[in-house]
Amino acid sequence: MGTKIIVVGFALLLTIPMLAREKTDVLVMRNGDRMTCEIKGLSAGVLYVSFDYIQGTTSVDWSKVARVESTQLFVVKTESGTVYTGTLGSTDTVAGRPVRIRVMETSEKGAVVERSQIVKMVGTSDKFWERFNGAISLGIIYSKGNQSTQFTLGSEAAYVRERWGAQASFDSNLSSSAGVNASTRNSLRLGAFHLLPSQNWFYSGLSDLLQSSEQGILFQSTLGGGIGRYFRNTNRMSISILGGAAWQSTTYQPSTLPLGQQNLATGLITAEARFFRFSKTNLSAALALFPAISDPGRVRANTNASFYVKLFSDLNWNVTWYGNWDNRPPTGLSGSDYGTSSGLTWTFGLR
Repeated sequence: MGTKIIVVGFALLLTIPMLAREKTDVLVMRNGDRMTCEIKGLSAGVLYVSFDYIQGTTSVDWSKVARVESTQLFVVKTESGTVYTGTLGSTDTVAGRPVRIRVMETSEKGAVVERSQIVKMVGTSDKFWERFNGAISLGIIYSKGNQSTQFTLGSEAAYVRERWGAQASFDSNLSSSAGVNASTRNSLRLGAFHLLPSQNWFYSGLSDLLQSSEQGILFQSTLGGGIGRYFRNTNRMSISILGGAAWQSTTYQPSTLPLGQQNLATGLITAEARFFRFSKTNLSAALALFPAISDPGRVRANTNASFYVKLFSDLNWNVTWYGNWDNRPPTGLSGSDYGTSSGLTWTFGLR
């Protein structure tokens, strides 16, 4: 079953980077510099653009942009949670006044938003493949002393629309040392969300598949959902919390202990936080708690954290940490599985 998770997860790697379009967008900086480019999008206070004469994607400080013009469609999200879709333009601004951006759905319908209130812009298109962005990670660690080897493979993909989005991520870890059995962990996570009319509120659903030889888990599936809220959503940080319910079904490895399958109805509490520093570093952390309803007192939890440092262009160095816990595991099985890894990450789209 673990092999099936790997095969399904590896399919995420087939996601194709967004195709380039003509570089006819215009940026005017506060110091007067004028640039013709292709605007990729805005995230964490960084405006990502590309030029005909520069290889790769370039990062621009959003707070230093005075004017922007683009006929490309963008999904624009503000700090209050309001979402607009349209082309980009700028209004005439008196010196000392906040810069304002026009988001035009049509030639007659649009909105004007202060630049500082815009926390995210994602290019959208009528073409399916051009709506994706994501990342692929790979890490290898080898030690001759104890003949230990660790491989890590990960991929992420996100699909963004006006008021909803979907994402998928896959992580695989294999650790082996001389004289002991290899340890494997494979995780595939799928999720989707939709914004509610109330500002910064949303509902979301998730589906997780997990295989962990350390915990004797042959296959664990989780299906759940709930209501969440963004408590902070700015160009420097994003913090959200969700509450709901989930169903977990776990099949344990027969060779470890003939337990068969266990099913649990659980509550669901998730918290996610991201912190940014312009174009250099990115720290993200997620925690999910599953307090059992059908087995009171039992709690399962999983967490993931990643720290990225940009090297150049779309290449980053990363350190990641993962963990799974069960405070009441079956007799003879471990209640935890956790570890760290380091490697390189290549991003595409708005990542």
